[in-house]
Amino acid sequence: MTLQELVQQAASLYLDKIAVCFDECNNQPPVYYTYKTVINAASELSDFLLLHCDFEGIREIGLYCQPGINLPSWILGILQVPAAYAPIDPDSPPSLSTHFMKKCNLKYILVEKKQINKFTSLHETLMNYDTVTVEHKDLVLFRLHWENADINLKLNDRKEKCAKEKRKNSMRSENNSIEEKEHMDVRLKHCLAYVLHTSGTTGTPKIVRVPHACILPNIQHFQVLFDITQDDVLFLASPLTFDPSVVEMFVALSSGASLLIIPPSVKVLSSKLAEVLFSHHRVTVLQATPTLLRRFGSQLIKSTILSSSTSLRVLALGGEAFPSLTVLKSWRGEGNKTQIFNIYGVTEVSSWATTYRIPEKILNSTLKCDMPVQLGFPLLGTVVEVRDTNGFTIQEGSGQVFLGGKNRVCFVDDEITVPLGTMRATGDFVTVKDGEMFFLGRKDSQIKRHGKRLNIELLQQVAEELQKVESCAVTWYNQEKLILFIVSKDDLVKNYIFKELQKYLPNHAIPDEIVLIDTLPFTSHGKIDVSELNKIYLNYMNSKPKKKFSGKEELWEKLQFLWKSVLSLSEDLLKVPDESLFLNSGGDSLKSIRLLNEIEELVGTSVPGLLEIILSSSILEIYNHILQIVFPDEDETFSKSYATKRKLSDTNQEEASGKSLYKSSLLPLSYDSEINAFIALSRGSQILSLNTSRFLTMLGHYPSACSSDFTIQTNTENLKSLSPPAIFGKSEDPSYVAKVCEEGKPVIGAEKMELHIRWRSDSGKCVDASPLVIIPAVDKSSATVYIGSHSHRLKAVDLYSGKVRWEQTLGDRIESSACVSKCGNFIMVGCYNGLVYVLKSINGEKYWMFTTEDAVKSSATMDPTTGLFYIGSHDKHVYALDIYEKKCVWKLACGGTVFSSPCLNPIPHHLYCATLGGLLLAINPATGNIVWKHSCGKPLFSSPRCCQQYICIGCVDGNLLCFTHLGEQVWQFSTSGPIFSSPCTAASEQEIFFGSHDFFIYCCNMEGHLQWKFETTSRVYATPFVFHNHNCSNEMLLAAASTDGKLWILESQSGKLQSVYELPGEVFSSPVVWESMLIIGCRNNYIYCLDLLSGSQK
Repeated sequence: MTLQELVQQAASLYLDKIAVCFDECNNQPPVYYTYKTVINAASELSDFLLLHCDFEGIREIGLYCQPGINLPSWILGILQVPAAYAPIDPDSPPSLSTHFMKKCNLKYILVEKKQINKFTSLHETLMNYDTVTVEHKDLVLFRLHWENADINLKLNDRKEKCAKEKRKNSMRSENNSIEEKEHMDVRLKHCLAYVLHTSGTTGTPKIVRVPHACILPNIQHFQVLFDITQDDVLFLASPLTFDPSVVEMFVALSSGASLLIIPPSVKVLSSKLAEVLFSHHRVTVLQATPTLLRRFGSQLIKSTILSSSTSLRVLALGGEAFPSLTVLKSWRGEGNKTQIFNIYGVTEVSSWATTYRIPEKILNSTLKCDMPVQLGFPLLGTVVEVRDTNGFTIQEGSGQVFLGGKNRVCFVDDEITVPLGTMRATGDFVTVKDGEMFFLGRKDSQIKRHGKRLNIELLQQVAEELQKVESCAVTWYNQEKLILFIVSKDDLVKNYIFKELQKYLPNHAIPDEIVLIDTLPFTSHGKIDVSELNKIYLNYMNSKPKKKFSGKEELWEKLQFLWKSVLSLSEDLLKVPDESLFLNSGGDSLKSIRLLNEIEELVGTSVPGLLEIILSSSILEIYNHILQIVFPDEDETFSKSYATKRKLSDTNQEEASGKSLYKSSLLPLSYDSEINAFIALSRGSQILSLNTSRFLTMLGHYPSACSSDFTIQTNTENLKSLSPPAIFGKSEDPSYVAKVCEEGKPVIGAEKMELHIRWRSDSGKCVDASPLVIIPAVDKSSATVYIGSHSHRLKAVDLYSGKVRWEQTLGDRIESSACVSKCGNFIMVGCYNGLVYVLKSINGEKYWMFTTEDAVKSSATMDPTTGLFYIGSHDKHVYALDIYEKKCVWKLACGGTVFSSPCLNPIPHHLYCATLGGLLLAINPATGNIVWKHSCGKPLFSSPRCCQQYICIGCVDGNLLCFTHLGEQVWQFSTSGPIFSSPCTAASEQEIFFGSHDFFIYCCNMEGHLQWKFETTSRVYATPFVFHNHNCSNEMLLAAASTDGKLWILESQSGKLQSVYELPGEVFSSPVVWESMLIIGCRNNYIYCLDLLSGSQK
């Protein structure tokens, strides 16, 4: 049985009944064709085609036309040849149509005369000297010649023969115990009905050839299921290129019913369409996508389509996720009797696979129903399986849908034969419960957002249920922003939507932005047009006003309003306290991004560094940070260009202002390889030594046997065998907590040491970077401090005297800490302008610049075995740079902004990186491949720190996390505030030291147990530094800084206070200690070097 035979059977019973109605909706009367007229016109066309077509291989004829009164006759005429019809939409992109025609090797194409000019102009490249045209009434037959078409067919034949031979041999090897499966062959004369292509939204469009045997069961089952009679009117809602059109057309014409066709231009006019369908033509059966239905708007649906007096008997919704029952019930008018079906299928097993009728009692119930709608039972001849990730069929749980059936098979792309019963993966995921299937979403609707899986359709379903929302759609814009588009007739306030969504959705499902639109755009297939939504969002962003306030006072007021709005604080709260911290006020990483977007929309420009400030600072500090950008002082050089992504072409312009100030002939390092040995100290007690093991011994750090050339202090001693327990919870009260009085002055008699300024050096602006101290092995008296500042200047300062050796002005602000090269001759530092600078350590001259696409606040780390540098960027990548070859060895997309500094571990050889998206990644340093990754769920500002057995990192949720080098979480230690401080380990690697925004400095052992905690007078942002007391070699001390400018010297074993000193400005820089000197940056624009003096030295 074939589709045309079904129609011929119905025509023999209903010859004079109306088969097709075409209404142009232009105040002209509709045109009608009886079944007799349709069949006669079809026979004439098939006779014409038989006369002019000579088929070899696959029998296909293209059909290039718009829907009209002749459409069913043309399709039937092609089918009667027999041949498959291959619809080509004149409104499709020419590249897609050309791809389809070439891929199918279409030798013959029927073109509607009205479309001739369009076809020939858009596809003139297909026309050649071999092109032949013949006319038949309103059609023109084009005969095309494709180069390599015959070759491709022969190649496919050859592939098929080889495959058959292999199958036969394999059967013989099994002693013929299994018979070869029956196959369906695409070349058989009566095999194919039609040829389509998939949309291509998830990749290259696939060609799908559909046999009569595959689609016929659908037609027969829906005839019975919908109880179709000669009195029904079915609407051709789908375009010919969308396979539901086959169901609409042939369910009508095989039952004696009427098929209504209207121009595509009318389908987009919701009110006119409703009038034509349900007032003029009294449509009884409508098959549509949920998007097509939503476009009518809830009021029109309720008053017309699903009213008590509607003509609509059957509504079948498919092609997209089914609306929630709450929404569906809100659409129904009182007394409506329309039967509503959920239908599901994929083009690769054309057309539908399952169906479920919503029970009347559920539709009529007044109770709120949160239950999802099931997919229902398989249609005639269809087999449905749900398989897990291992490919096993499951009866309960979640998995991917596979569809097939003995005859329910199609040919995809170049397939010539397909085994009967072939099962196709759909890319759709469901959960099976008590034998019922519930749709979870498309594979491409599943996103990973802030460390958690999210099906974006969940947001759409919840938003659509809100009272003021007519319809909505969601996109994952550029795979980084979740955008909710809302259609509403009310004067809608976005804050209302945000507040309502927060009641029903987890934080990771709250959209980044809500955009109000007049109507939803949709594709020719009636589905949401995502590309059009992305264009709408881009236009929305570009059309935002640049500034929405008049002065500083209004900015402060609006900032407080946004603060309360994003955090859902009471409007009665007249003023937000200046010292309020975002994370302590109910904020989280997702809300911080929303506040960032709202602020940047308010000020009309990007505000570099704002996300970090929001998460780490008070509302007053956030305000001051914004002021620097929006109301720069005369001597300020902040500009909007901070936030723009820089390209190499920007470099010359940026460097025009750069200058080097060489002040001294005393060289910190020599280029002579004979004395090219040094020790490098950086924050967190990181000590790198090149051929200088005797110097390390003086420091009290003992070289590892694993490397004769380099020693990194983090791997200096073997750890005892540990089996750390998993600990979750608040830190226990320590036996000793050192106290400081409220004024911030040390308790009298508590100190055993004093700090005195040795020198200070003016850097022009805030110094948030941490110092790098290089001590040459040949002459430690020529030790040098390298440090940058917000003034764009990187300075090299003599450690002992404070004399400036050289100064280099870079293109923008510097918060990145410097890193030294393997040879000692170069210094690398990141910059706000997106450049990574490599300078000569001897004089500050620029040796190389590497361009990333956003600000670089991360500090580099250097691999002493290879000399490669690794550095992160706000462009969400980590880079491996070879400064000697001046090239990027690899770059890795990390899925989030890389603010913190990478960390190298020698055995196993891993590079650890962390992102503000909450990911901790272990990377192969040689290849840039990810070894493992762990989602911490909240931003990671802290840099990871390695020891022999573990990797530790702080998180803004207040937890210090510990992992093995295989990526298994071992323990978690909780503090009472966000952790921005990076962990620091002692030489023995038995203790971990870090600070928290709860004002405490913590010491834990390697099992995650608290050893002690010390209360400071402010937040601790900086990374502590462990060192030997220069005056007492057996005593280990800890240097730390709190943001209020206080420097704290503690006993590392007990946490007892040894000394405290207050600098005249805030401190975000981390201290570095060499001998009895502590070096640190301050926000009063100075770099400080302080002497630590014991009681006898005072």
